[in-house]
Amino acid sequence: MRAVLPRTLRARLTAGLVVLLAAASLAVGLTTVLALEGFLVRRLDQQLTAAGGRFPASLEHGERPDADNRPDTRGQSAYTFGARLKGGEATQAAVVRDNTDTRVPLTGADQQALAHLPVDGQGHDVRLSAIGAYRVLAVAGDDGDVLITGLPLRPVAETVHRVELVEAVVFGSALAVTGVAGALWVRLSLRPLRRVTATAAGVARLPLASGEVAMPAPVPDTDPRTEVGQVGAALNRMLGHVGDALARRHAGEERLRQFAADASHELRTPVANVRGHAELALRHPGPVPAEVRHALERIQSESQRMSTLVDDLLLLARLDAGRPLARGPVDLTRLVLDATGDARAAGPDHRWTLELPEEPVTVTGDEHRLQQVVANLLANARTHTPPGTEVAVRLGVRIGQPGLTELTVADDGPGIPEALQAEVFERFARADPSRSRAAGNTGLGLAIVRAVVAAHGGTVEVVSRPGRTVFRVVLPDARAAEPDPTIVTQA
Repeated sequence: MRAVLPRTLRARLTAGLVVLLAAASLAVGLTTVLALEGFLVRRLDQQLTAAGGRFPASLEHGERPDADNRPDTRGQSAYTFGARLKGGEATQAAVVRDNTDTRVPLTGADQQALAHLPVDGQGHDVRLSAIGAYRVLAVAGDDGDVLITGLPLRPVAETVHRVELVEAVVFGSALAVTGVAGALWVRLSLRPLRRVTATAAGVARLPLASGEVAMPAPVPDTDPRTEVGQVGAALNRMLGHVGDALARRHAGEERLRQFAADASHELRTPVANVRGHAELALRHPGPVPAEVRHALERIQSESQRMSTLVDDLLLLARLDAGRPLARGPVDLTRLVLDATGDARAAGPDHRWTLELPEEPVTVTGDEHRLQQVVANLLANARTHTPPGTEVAVRLGVRIGQPGLTELTVADDGPGIPEALQAEVFERFARADPSRSRAAGNTGLGLAIVRAVVAAHGGTVEVVSRPGRTVFRVVLPDARAAEPDPTIVTQA
């Protein structure tokens, strides 16, 4: 039942208007038909009362009346029925046709129906097998008999049916015209609401998660005297508050991004100095106490880790700011081959497999950053899986999409916890913080992967369950890549 009901407000208003008009038309039509039928029947009763029992009284003459002794049909309407009952039985019955009477044969059921008529001078309906439905009136005769006079109900029924047909045509046409006109009127009346809906839909399509957001123009319909105007005014106030909040959030993001970039840039020099002094102290030819050497080695190790962290933060800050990357042809096959060889040397306890196409795969972009993407994915698989895990690297054309290149890194390790999968590409996301720090992981590797891939117009996703984890990178190949104004060619 709910599926049959209209869903849109415009359809519901139009349907409601048509239903109300149909109900009103039905009420008017029924009232008119009943009133007309009652009026016509009362007219018949008046005619029967005026005619009295003159015609049925004249039927008491013999079967073959002479010129001076025949039924009185003068002044009687055509098809007037007359019957004379004696002792509860009709002795004579006739109907007027062409100012002459015609005998009417009566069946047993007709006899019984006439015999049960009340002699009250009121009209009653009766149906006779030979002549159909009649309105009859029974009065007492002078000789102790009952005189019955009747007029046909057929003219009344025909008139009522004709009125019903006219009403059906008129009301049907009115409903059709009202439905069309009502739909147009409702559509015109709801035009301000459609503008409110269009504005709300435009806001819903905006990328509100991050970045600068340009709010749509306010709704022009803000008349407080109308419901739509009240909604429009409330929506405009809400859009104003949302716009202010988004502007403040974007300003805060810009300040934070600029701070990260400036801090990373400023930290590179002192971190490099600390690292250089530690290396220089370790090269001192004289004897160095074991405790001092251990402290210098820890300083050197942590400075290297800090240097990597600063470089990663600076890269992410530059990508967030839309800094252009290098643009040129990159042999992705060679990058994957070299990165897999490096990963095999760094993780000899893992089993590494590599699947490459016969022809080299070339993409357009920044070779150094794409190499960093592949290295980070392989390092992630090596770091977060136990020894003996098989890591399969595959490069090729995406199935069913010849213009895209697909790189997958799959392992049969324990998998990524389901709660972490939604934020695995976020910055500083770790399943085991202590293990990650012990392994020298900054928590920025996969964040850099997503940022670099997005800067090249590609996508990256992960699908993981216990025993199967797959990272999938999709990039446009060199033939399908379009020039991107955010990527410039290095000289």
